[in-house]
Amino acid sequence: MKCRLSSWSARAVKFFMVTVSLLVPAGAFAQALTNSNDGPIDSIVALVDEDVILRSELDLAVAGIVDRIKGAGEAMPPMNLLEGQVLERLIMRELQIQRAMQTGIRVSDADIDQALVTLSQQNNMTLQQMRQVIEGDGEDFAEFRRNIGEELLTERLRQRIVASMEPITDSEVDILLSSEDQAGGEYNVSHIMIGIPDGSTPTQIQAAQLKADDIYQRLVNGLDFASAAISYSDGQEALEGGLVGWRDLNAVPAFFADAIRGLQPGDFTQPIRSPAGFHLIKVNGFREERQVVVKEYNARHIMIEVDELMTPRLAMDRIIEIKQKLGEGEDFALLAKQFSDDTSSANLGGDMGWFPPEAYGERVYQTLISMKPGQVSEPFQTQGGWHVIELLDTREIDRTEEAIRAEAREQIMRSKAEQEVEKVLRQFRDEAFVETRLPG
Repeated sequence: MKCRLSSWSARAVKFFMVTVSLLVPAGAFAQALTNSNDGPIDSIVALVDEDVILRSELDLAVAGIVDRIKGAGEAMPPMNLLEGQVLERLIMRELQIQRAMQTGIRVSDADIDQALVTLSQQNNMTLQQMRQVIEGDGEDFAEFRRNIGEELLTERLRQRIVASMEPITDSEVDILLSSEDQAGGEYNVSHIMIGIPDGSTPTQIQAAQLKADDIYQRLVNGLDFASAAISYSDGQEALEGGLVGWRDLNAVPAFFADAIRGLQPGDFTQPIRSPAGFHLIKVNGFREERQVVVKEYNARHIMIEVDELMTPRLAMDRIIEIKQKLGEGEDFALLAKQFSDDTSSANLGGDMGWFPPEAYGERVYQTLISMKPGQVSEPFQTQGGWHVIELLDTREIDRTEEAIRAEAREQIMRSKAEQEVEKVLRQFRDEAFVETRLPG
């Protein structure tokens, strides 16, 4: 069986990332195409400010979506609607790349190398194995690499948009937690949006409402929601069948929460108006709020720090001597006060207090989970130096309240970030010169 990338197949990456950045004027490029004798003439399907999107790019992106729809067993939308949706996605991607470059965002070769290594690790491959899979699928690895760079550009642009937002306050978290939806569980939802541009005329608003009403009636008559999203939605998740995923009611706009509260899996709403347009929302699933119980550790340690004078070898020899002293019955606390370089715990006899698993890094955690209370570890190394650690005790503690506050803060941030990014992207689209050349 042919090995495939589990998260980003080569074709999928092409779809999400493919774009074109030409260094010559559109007219000169078109003339070059006309004069080429190397094969069929490639046509232009969209002008995006000073760049273009080619028919070959659109065809490749559409092929990726068609593969995904077939693989998911979903109904295939009409090809003209699918092409229009995919072209809009490519236009938005091109605009983001342009704005990123114009605002000074850059991606280095080292950044791309690291992204490729991470991607290969996520797919349980070496970088060479991933390259073989991509090239075996008929893709050019150099172009795949370029597309990764463009993906990093757009991601950094979005991060810059989010970073410009005001930080989430404790008051906002308190208000969210006191709302009626605080313990309401999470909904898995899909979404269709019929957008309206800023400053829309009554005629434009009425046309959008009629379109939303027509889609709703089609859903009532049996049209698959995912297929409808692919065909008609203006939302960012349209080509994923409108899938938004799991959301707490507090993590979505109020109109969204009010519409789905109490709906059962499989139900969908009638068209709902918001400043951005008209929305239809489907509930795919529901799950109750979970309890968070964390195992905490109480331990003490002795650390020999590695620095310019204390080499790793000398630090290792010193900690081995200390371990031998402990084995001979010398007091741990006295040795910690005498030898430990951890200034925060040395005067406490090495006492680290109670802490969660992730507090001191993976190496300390992996050492502790293999120990029993009263046991002293063998010497081990971290980035800070060499250690011996004694596990004093463990306990399980309910951290649900802290987890709820952390999740609430994250929910508020995610909701605001999504709205802010959506708003800025709409501004990009409204301000740009875009001319599409699809038939009809």
